[in-house]
Amino acid sequence: MPRSVESLFTPFTIRDLTLSNRIVMAPMTRACSPGGVPGPDVAAYYRRRAGNGVGLIITEGTVVPHPGSSMNPGVPHFFGDDALAGWSRVLSGVHEMGGKIIPQLWHVGTFHKAGTEPNPEAAPFGPSGLAKPGEQIAEPPTEAQIAVVVEAYASAAAAARQLGFDGIELHGAHGYLIDQFFWEGTNRRTDRYGGSLAARGRFGLEVVSACRRAVGPDFPIVLRYSQWKLQDFNAKLVETPAELATFLAPLAEAGVDVFHCSTRRFWQPAFDESNLTLAGWTKKLTGKPVIAVGSVGLDNDFVAGLFEHKAGRNSGLERLVQLIDDGEADLVAIGRALLVDPAWVVKIRDGRTDELVPFTPEAIKTLY
Repeated sequence: MPRSVESLFTPFTIRDLTLSNRIVMAPMTRACSPGGVPGPDVAAYYRRRAGNGVGLIITEGTVVPHPGSSMNPGVPHFFGDDALAGWSRVLSGVHEMGGKIIPQLWHVGTFHKAGTEPNPEAAPFGPSGLAKPGEQIAEPPTEAQIAVVVEAYASAAAAARQLGFDGIELHGAHGYLIDQFFWEGTNRRTDRYGGSLAARGRFGLEVVSACRRAVGPDFPIVLRYSQWKLQDFNAKLVETPAELATFLAPLAEAGVDVFHCSTRRFWQPAFDESNLTLAGWTKKLTGKPVIAVGSVGLDNDFVAGLFEHKAGRNSGLERLVQLIDDGEADLVAIGRALLVDPAWVVKIRDGRTDELVPFTPEAIKTLY
């Protein structure tokens, strides 16, 4: 193994879960589960990456048992006998290869991608009924309706533990439901779920607390959060480290074990007055382990990478290792580079960087 990447291949422990290395497979929506049920092709997809050295797999977003959690019929469910049986087969395949895997629990809220078929039984659900700032598409839910969704997350978390998964991740980023409560642009409520930064965090806090009660004290809970949104790449939840501390502290106290800090470019400073990344600031302020993510292994950012790939196949690797060496991140999540090349981890480990497969948009259309 090249000395330059040794830091990526040291073990890491989260509660009772020990990972063989610091490399995480980032959650990536595939929508290849007809009727919400992951089939043998999905199981083989995850097994292939576990067999090629990924330390921790975070599944694609799996929706919780609530109407409107997804409008896409190919997105997998994390409820119902058939879907859970499918996930059990996924889990078995990953564990047989010595891997670790956690499901990402997801509710899209009012954000539904164009082209999905409307479901008359699945009305959009969001804190203020806004798809994005200024675009009203539904009525704001009552507090009783919000409580039902909180319990939907807890039910899915309990199912993950019962099946034997290694933890869970809550999707609280990118402008989906939990993040719609976090973000002032989509949360215009005037009750206890809206207003101040702390109040807007209440829904996420209740979800974390309910999941912690459902899974017990030792089951790892990861929370993915972001400043940017799919509705607005330049959006920010917080403007200063002090605001970030106010936002994160209750979530950490409620039971988040790891913060997955989603940025479009993992190396960029989070605030003007410091060179610390969002992952670095999160670790400094909470003392919790963090996952860094954002264009790892690519030459271009999240948006441009969907349409083109520039020369060079190993961009940012030295900067990535430096984050680990400096203690600014504990784990690193790989998305599109691992999507196109299941053996990305072992090739990096063995110094076979000339064999890395470059990302192209066509890879998104396949499940391999």
